[in-house]
Amino acid sequence: MKAAAIQMISTPRVDENFTQARALIAQAAQAGAELIALPEYFCLIGQRDADKLAIAEPLADAHHPTTTSTPMQHLLAETAKEHGIWLVGGTLPIRAPDSDKVYNTTLVYDPQGRRVARYDKIHLFCFDDGERRYDEATTLRPGDEPVAFTLTDRSGTDWRIALSICYDLRFPELFRQLGAAQPLDLIVLPAAFTDTTGKAHWELLLRARAVENLCHVLAPAQGGRHENGRTTFGHSMVIGPWGEVLAVQAEGPGIVLADLSLARQQQVRSQLPALQHRVLHAG
Repeated sequence: MKAAAIQMISTPRVDENFTQARALIAQAAQAGAELIALPEYFCLIGQRDADKLAIAEPLADAHHPTTTSTPMQHLLAETAKEHGIWLVGGTLPIRAPDSDKVYNTTLVYDPQGRRVARYDKIHLFCFDDGERRYDEATTLRPGDEPVAFTLTDRSGTDWRIALSICYDLRFPELFRQLGAAQPLDLIVLPAAFTDTTGKAHWELLLRARAVENLCHVLAPAQGGRHENGRTTFGHSMVIGPWGEVLAVQAEGPGIVLADLSLARQQQVRSQLPALQHRVLHAG
């Protein structure tokens, strides 16, 4: 299955970001991608963290995603349907009930434009090195449920896919739990890693998660200097089950394409049956 990670440098203007996202999705679909994933905050990186609150949507009815109060979800559904692809919609701010905060939410749509999965970011990023300070908990409510779903590709093959977002990458127990009932074939991780933490840990951690779970990783990211003055690390990449980087784009908008192979995955799992050798289990 061919998969694509979309890299963007999102702006404070939602319409502009959607125009760019839809153009890159069309490009990836034309190149044969069946699964396409957008980066975290693809819809908006504002001048202030609180800007996302102003564009937040209620969660659309999964069977009627066309209400006027959920235009971003409608566009994602229509884009997936238009191109006949599985679309991991980066993240959107989804209103949290009885709260002035929002969830940072990944929504997944099938080739018919139906929403098939929702994941609310569990781990909220906090970082302060004296020069740069981030605290997502000021605007976000954390999710509390790990989410994986099954994708059936055009050949009729099933893929078990785990959803995660950015800072989740640092918590290997999340992925162990996600693969407990059924081994994962792919981890998708939309991100907006800071330049500072990205240089230190992005590729290292992505490849570690692939090696630990002997599965593929698809990591679409924000990649460049934003209008608010912050710089995201980029380096969107696709990683194979042996930890090898199959494709990467350092910075700037674009698409990162690679073929995912269950045959290759089975080969490395046969050669190194580490998943069968686990002794210590959580819970």
